[in-house]
Amino acid sequence: MAKANNLWVLLSAIGLWSACAHSNKLYTSSCSDGIAFKKVSYVNLVDSIKYYDKQYVEVYGKYIEGKNLSALVNDSLFADHGSNRALWVNFTQDCPLYLTGTQQGFFASEDGSYAHLNNRMVTLRGQVEVLLKGHQKAYSGTINQVSYIELY
Repeated sequence: MAKANNLWVLLSAIGLWSACAHSNKLYTSSCSDGIAFKKVSYVNLVDSIKYYDKQYVEVYGKYIEGKNLSALVNDSLFADHGSNRALWVNFTQDCPLYLTGTQQGFFASEDGSYAHLNNRMVTLRGQVEVLLKGHQKAYSGTINQVSYIELY
């Protein structure tokens, strides 16, 4: 009986530690206060990008970053992941993002770079810009004025 109780306590502690280790982080900005965002699937947004031009959307996907790279891609293993099916993500310091409940900024470093998100699942809110196609104009469009990012 004591072994069963000890095992239960150990499993509970591991579960709590795991839940805390993988908590979501939410960064928000006040630059879009009062704007209603339309929740849209990644596939629908890319397939109908012209329809969403200049609209404010909320979209979920996989964020990838690198040299001259800031993009949201489909998280599906079966989808085309080429840049023509990706969305350029334009983070700006004009729309400062802060970790909810703190004053910790998304652009915290002195050089203006942001938190490393490579290969992380995220939910973004921003304005779709069809004419802005990102680096070398290779993307479907841009998510501009990002005012909300939830990291998973």
